[in-house]
Amino acid sequence: MNPIIELEAQYCAQNYHPLPVVLVKGEGVYVWDDNGKRYLDMMSAYSAVSHGHSHPRLLKALTEQAGKLAIVSRAFHSDKLAALLEKICQMTGQEMALPMNTGAEAVETALKAARKWAYTVKGVAKDQAEIIVCDGNFHGRTISIVGFSSEAQYKDGFGPFPPGFTSVLFGDADALEAAINPNTAAFLVEPIQGEGGIIVPPPGYLKRVAKICSDNNVLLICDEIQTGLGRSGVLMASDHDAVKPDGLILGKALGGGMLPVSMFLASREVMNVFQPGDHGSTFGGNPLSAAVALEGLLVLEEEGLVEAAAEMGDYFMATLAQLNSPLIKQVRGRGLLIGVEFYPDQVSARKICEALMCRGILSKETHDTVVRFAPPLVIRREQVDEVVKQLAEVLDELAG
Repeated sequence: MNPIIELEAQYCAQNYHPLPVVLVKGEGVYVWDDNGKRYLDMMSAYSAVSHGHSHPRLLKALTEQAGKLAIVSRAFHSDKLAALLEKICQMTGQEMALPMNTGAEAVETALKAARKWAYTVKGVAKDQAEIIVCDGNFHGRTISIVGFSSEAQYKDGFGPFPPGFTSVLFGDADALEAAINPNTAAFLVEPIQGEGGIIVPPPGYLKRVAKICSDNNVLLICDEIQTGLGRSGVLMASDHDAVKPDGLILGKALGGGMLPVSMFLASREVMNVFQPGDHGSTFGGNPLSAAVALEGLLVLEEEGLVEAAAEMGDYFMATLAQLNSPLIKQVRGRGLLIGVEFYPDQVSARKICEALMCRGILSKETHDTVVRFAPPLVIRREQVDEVVKQLAEVLDELAG
């Protein structure tokens, strides 16, 4: 075994099951291991590295800002945060934003905002607010978030969990409508379920959901931590249905693949429920993160990465659809968020990922049935062709 992997196993909690590879360098769509072997990165750190590894503009923004001012906390103003907030609000059509660090923190921020809005604006009785979520959701790993997960392992041994959450079938607008009551504050939904297996809802689902929420004075909050900022071929996956949610959660790619940066965005009415002392984060909105995130948004626009994701995503899906393997159950996705589902009684997704790794392709399974393909948005056709070629050969070997 690799001595680095052995050392990590000795001292690190075993809460992940990584592939046995030690990465030391990244550039564009490629990463290199400690033996100098090059791999195509089909994970993008769960969609966080949308701009590609070590993007020169982001490196420049990071190093220049680190040499000036990195962290001061929100106890003071800095000269970087306001410009980031203005840019992201203009891009998304939201009025205000609250910066955090990790995606889970931004989700918790959204939950707090929705509950306080329910009490101070909607008029729900104290401590009676309810939030509706979806079966198969993944919004993070905090106690409250895993408490409303439908994945048994995420909850096992971590209870008791906070009340106030109801779960309905994803993609079923009628189920949402039936679950709403006078105490319902918000509906929290991923436009495409990522960790759930790259599950794409029926066409028009989000548009209908938005109308149901509007008709019932319920906040529609879209978790676009994984799908946002071009991943699905449009700026926000909710744009596929021409929907602007009442609340928007961003993370992952917002940090340019270099820093943890997340954000909750909403209308002024929703955001104004927060008063000084209600909520905070020592690192949230720090000038280093703000400088990198702003440059990342500019790169996204100026280098046409959203349009590239749409074009390459269509090509990737069409190329995968040509695979003729009895092991494949379904290919699904949007843009460069693609999942290939396999028949679990015939092959494990983990085994496929291990075989791809040996061939210089890095991905990771989800639920042991789906291999995801979510490369940096800078991927080119010849790189897509190489991935599909290697996948085809792996499937031929396994099927044989």
